Amino acid sequence: MEAEYRKKLIKLLIYIGLAAGVFVAYEPIRHNGFVNYDDNAYITKNPNVSCGLTLKSAIWAFTKSHSGNWHPLTWFSHILDCQLFGLNPPGHHLISLLFHVVNALLLFWILTEMTATTWPSAFVAAVFALHTLQVESVAWAAERKTVLSGLFWLLTMATYISYVKRPGTWRYILLFLVYGLCIMTKPMVVTLPFVLLLLDYWPLERFQWGQSIKTTPKKVQGHKISAGRLIIEKIPLLALSGFLSVMTFVAQQRGGAVVKLESIPFDYRISNAFISYIRYVAKMLWPTHLAVFYPLPETNFLKATGVACAFLFVLTMGLSIYISRRRRYITVGCLWYAGTLVPVLGLVQVGMQSMADRYMYISMLGLLIVAAWSVKDIIANKFYLKIIATALATAVLLTSIVFTRMQVKHWQNSRTLFEHALKVTENNNLAEAGYGDALFEQGLLDEAAEHLNNSLQIQPGYSTARKNLGKVYLKQEKISEAIQCFNEILKTKKNDAEVFYLLAASFSIQKKYDDAIKYFAKALELEPNYADVHNKIGVALMETGKMNEAIPYLNESLRKNPERAEVYVNLGTAYTQLGQYELAIQNWTRAVQIEPNNAYVLNNLAWILAAIGDVSAQDTNRAIEFARRACELTDYKEAEKLDTLAVTYAAAGKFPDAVATAEKALNAAKAAGLEDLAREIQNRLELYQAGRSYRGK
Repeated sequence: MEAEYRKKLIKLLIYIGLAAGVFVAYEPIRHNGFVNYDDNAYITKNPNVSCGLTLKSAIWAFTKSHSGNWHPLTWFSHILDCQLFGLNPPGHHLISLLFHVVNALLLFWILTEMTATTWPSAFVAAVFALHTLQVESVAWAAERKTVLSGLFWLLTMATYISYVKRPGTWRYILLFLVYGLCIMTKPMVVTLPFVLLLLDYWPLERFQWGQSIKTTPKKVQGHKISAGRLIIEKIPLLALSGFLSVMTFVAQQRGGAVVKLESIPFDYRISNAFISYIRYVAKMLWPTHLAVFYPLPETNFLKATGVACAFLFVLTMGLSIYISRRRRYITVGCLWYAGTLVPVLGLVQVGMQSMADRYMYISMLGLLIVAAWSVKDIIANKFYLKIIATALATAVLLTSIVFTRMQVKHWQNSRTLFEHALKVTENNNLAEAGYGDALFEQGLLDEAAEHLNNSLQIQPGYSTARKNLGKVYLKQEKISEAIQCFNEILKTKKNDAEVFYLLAASFSIQKKYDDAIKYFAKALELEPNYADVHNKIGVALMETGKMNEAIPYLNESLRKNPERAEVYVNLGTAYTQLGQYELAIQNWTRAVQIEPNNAYVLNNLAWILAAIGDVSAQDTNRAIEFARRACELTDYKEAEKLDTLAVTYAAAGKFPDAVATAEKALNAAKAAGLEDLAREIQNRLELYQAGRSYRGK
């Protein structure tokens, strides 16, 4: 009893240590914000997510593919985050961190349950929890799919253990359902049935062939089953994997994420696959120079690097299989590592990265199993070796905590993230573009243009960099250069609603409103929920005098986002031009409710209340209040605002106040060189001096 109690206490302390270690390693995450790499598409600028939990958003999550993926549970988790925290980054990061903690604890339980060994299981779980390669998956808000898929991957394994202990129909149905949820989180989980088959070989030892060699004591001891039946047992799970593979390929192809074979030849892809296998191991052993994006290397399968890596990989796999009868965990671990990476090796290239840290979230477990159980066998019954192993394990974990804390800080914002990537990689077009975009957001336009041009020099066809360069030119008022950028993108990419929107905005600045309307309409055709386009096309129609055509677009913009003061302002202007003053007053009043310090709207509202139509005492009092507020916001220095205040005083019969204010307005207009306005104010001043109010039309 005392020994059993001691084991339970040790396990409890390990659970506590795992959780505490993760929180120490990831403590800097509370200072991190969102980044401009996928966080916008997944969260901040995705109206289906940022609106929080609604029936519409829930249906969208499960029925639509977006950003080249179909993963409804991942979308649902982001939607819930926005419901709970809005667009407050620490809340989103905290949830991802909690998922990672749960995954580490669950992993320790699964390994001890399958192998009945505590310390190797604890080491694997601890390295998994603290390793620097995991930072990308935890600290990147848009990469929620990795930690969430990790949770359901491990839950599927836990359910499988229950099924192996006591096989039965209902337990298999539960396994099927849990894996069904797993495939709704991330496409990479399609390899899980393959891993379950590996677990049948070791440590569950369910294969029936020859004489079974007991390698470890086990709590879970499955019935011996032929290899054929074990494969048949996995067919329903493989069917789910097949379904997800088809859904993912269709979604990624529609989203333009699948790279054509002529862009990256197949021999380059094969070469990169073998190189990546070796590079992942190197980065796992020494996790430095980690970056959010690794460019594809300029190599093919006939070059020395590719051949050497392929030879080393094949040799390692061959040796692991050769010694499988004596050290089954080596075969299982190596095949786990190699097999789970197959979907992301680029044989079907999605995106332009050669590899990514996040792909090792689950795959590293295979290598960790090999390391932990190999050391266990080496130090068995050797006390001094156990001391050395304990010291080394402690050093590894402490070093991991330090490295992980440093890496988390690189994810603080877009600028720190891509600045670091540029330091540790070469010819990184995505990092150049991301850094340029971050500089643009901070208003550093010249520096932004420099890095965006660097990105285009590396990869001239990179549309994201060209689009952002066009945005920089717009800010710099280089409209012709901006239009050239956007037209260049449309030569090869004709389905980007934002490009059409930006091109239309450029034509609006040039006052080419007919062209602007045409391109705004194309943006709406591609993205019907693009609320700002409805507003902009309405403004363009107003500029061409088509008020009646503009109003439906403006109302549609408000239907999609009813809290935009700018749209109420535009509607008020349109109704004023049509002589529908009551509707103008209603819309401008709503605009002031949303933005109480909008001097422009306050001035317009005061003017229309005081100068147009039958003016009641209530209207004149409101008009004076609005006009005074507009003057206060502009320090009583703008002639137009002072003129309006004078009009409101006159409408209320306060002619001495009207005369005094009009004189100030006249002086301000003359000082500003506004001759036309000065003449108008002079005419109104004469009316006030005669004791008459002004009525406009």
